[in-house]
Amino acid sequence: MGSMPYRRITEDVFRFEDTCHVYVLRSDREAVLIDFGAGRVLDELAALGIDRVTDILVTHHHRDQVQGLARAAREGIRIWVPPVERDLIDAVDEHWRTRPLANDYDVRQDRFSLLNQVPVTGTVAEYRTVRHGAFDIHTLPLPGHTVGSVGYVVDIGGRRLAFTGDLIHGEGRVWSLAATQWAYTGWHPNAGVEGAAATILSCLQLLDQRPELLLPSHGGTVTDPPAAVARLRTHLQDLIDMRRATPWDPEPMLARPWKPVTPHLLRNVTSMANSYALLSDSGTALLIDFGFDLTTGLPGGHDRSSRRPLLASIEALRRDHGVERVDVALPTHYHDDHVAGFNLLREVHGTQVWAPAHIAPVLAAPTRWDLPCLWYDPIPVDRALPDNGTVRWREYEIGVHELPGHTLYAAAYSFTVDGRRVIATGDQQNTAWTPESGQPELLNYQYRNRFRIDDFVRSAELYQRLRPEVMISGHWHPFEVSDAYLDMLSTEGARLARLHRELLPRDVDFEAEGFGARIFPYRSAPAPGGTVPLTVEVRNPFPRAETARLELVVPPDWRADPPVRQLKLTAGEVAEARFTLRVPADAPVAERMRVAVDLTVGQMAFGQQAEALVSVR
Repeated sequence: MGSMPYRRITEDVFRFEDTCHVYVLRSDREAVLIDFGAGRVLDELAALGIDRVTDILVTHHHRDQVQGLARAAREGIRIWVPPVERDLIDAVDEHWRTRPLANDYDVRQDRFSLLNQVPVTGTVAEYRTVRHGAFDIHTLPLPGHTVGSVGYVVDIGGRRLAFTGDLIHGEGRVWSLAATQWAYTGWHPNAGVEGAAATILSCLQLLDQRPELLLPSHGGTVTDPPAAVARLRTHLQDLIDMRRATPWDPEPMLARPWKPVTPHLLRNVTSMANSYALLSDSGTALLIDFGFDLTTGLPGGHDRSSRRPLLASIEALRRDHGVERVDVALPTHYHDDHVAGFNLLREVHGTQVWAPAHIAPVLAAPTRWDLPCLWYDPIPVDRALPDNGTVRWREYEIGVHELPGHTLYAAAYSFTVDGRRVIATGDQQNTAWTPESGQPELLNYQYRNRFRIDDFVRSAELYQRLRPEVMISGHWHPFEVSDAYLDMLSTEGARLARLHRELLPRDVDFEAEGFGARIFPYRSAPAPGGTVPLTVEVRNPFPRAETARLELVVPPDWRADPPVRQLKLTAGEVAEARFTLRVPADAPVAERMRVAVDLTVGQMAFGQQAEALVSVR
């Protein structure tokens, strides 16, 4: 091409040298770009006979890939970004405003993001092939260089090309080792090597696509992908083993992600929280929980770009166990490590989400709730199940049981598989007990999960009634249940309740949570001049009837309608009061304005017992 700033890859694919390699996919006089760099490519299109760029597909959020995107947005080019990293592109102003800097143990390179946010058209469809411009482009998750990185596989002119971002550099190196360190060393066995292990797994999955060429964001074209991956894998494995007390080869996570509990019940051993596959003879599967599949360790942050669901183990169900379809996913509770993959399962595999009636509202509207471990996105529920009843799936009758304790919004599932009575209990207790240990079971209660004093008494009664033979749980190995174990849970549940009653006040009962009120929704985002309907849940803590007075506390110039409500409550009664919050028309845009409810019950003032956060947008 003479002195032109392009290198021809194939007849209609070119590499433009910028702050990163920008790849130009040409079709007649239009083009699709992979990454964008500083945007200088737009000044050089005429040399290739191109009049217009229709789409830009971004591999990851780093500034060297996207620093010129504002120009593309001004020129009306469609911009598509990785789903997990969208907030680091079109909402990066909020990231810069809220990203912790003091006492910072999050070592990801999330600050290598745009200085100012840029609107995008949407996100690419992971695990699927979608037409962009004149090209059918398959998006493959490739975590490693960043948590949310993706690659693009395209068949052009009879050749299969893979655009890999910064997953691999030239013939078997990486552009940055620092970028692969996602968490501060020391708090987890894999801390510091999460991205390196993810890079190995991503490269192996990339080879399954059988690309002829790998086209990285930095470095030369990879003409022998298997050889380059082999070289990279050898040296990354050595680095991983240097940083761990015991060697760890991540490849078996891809090869053997499922271990049998019984022939028709499998446990996923690659996920952060256990997920289970119940297999039907019809060639379908039902999943109990599905959170962070194929996890090599979690980054230190908690923003959206630090948590990524994957679907690698679903392919293994098809390959190794003859599963043609994942019909249904059931949650034991709403926590992110148990449900993060539900939406992706639905989008890619058409999986339906069934959830007990008391869990479904938390999944469907997470911003309504003041709870820990919420997933970022709403998870629509296709079928609400009775809280204490049965549901039929294929040849199985599954009992659905409320299981408060670890969280108020949890369920146990009982069923018989391969002649064995099984109960799935989520994170209720750790199922690591032995009579010889002399130690009681860990009863996994968290007060912010809305633990109640007698929850573990009730769960022990449930287990005694069902008499399961096998217990499967969220973070521990399947457990053979004995009478001694069930008796121990009964004893420990009663002991836990007794200790709470010994320690908490006798004359004021706000249960174990310690609060007399809460506001729904906890988070809302009205426009200036808008309104927000608020529901306040209040508890009478006294063993006698009393009147509760609820006064809504709002920012200056805001109004509550009505400002005060009074409810007559029987002893221990929980009731609801409704208010309308009115935001002034001239209210400035602001994040997380605070609204509270000041609670008085009878003659006792409890102060501002509950709050909600209102962002004006």
